[in-house]
Amino acid sequence: MGMRRAVLAAGLGVAVGYLAKQQMDRYQKVTPEKALKLAKETFKKQGPISGSWIYMKPEDVVKNGLSYTAYRGGITRSIDGKNKQYEFLIDVESGAVIDAFETA
Repeated sequence: MGMRRAVLAAGLGVAVGYLAKQQMDRYQKVTPEKALKLAKETFKKQGPISGSWIYMKPEDVVKNGLSYTAYRGGITRSIDGKNKQYEFLIDVESGAVIDAFETA
């Protein structure tokens, strides 16, 4: 009987742990590191990246009349032998790139 209870308790613990992780993943905001990774994946579709950065503190941004909490970051790409720099804003809630633009 003791072995049966131990197996049942272990199974119940695994199930509760799995459900708790699913809920945390659903409601957890995007970390700055993950936001930078998502932005780099998006930019890599257009070509290679030579550098990147991100501010760790989110800021409030209004874009097209909508308010967002976003991370600001940048990407450097080498195009035709010249470095071009781009800044981006990425939504803290969804990880979606809100805006991207070339800087001087």
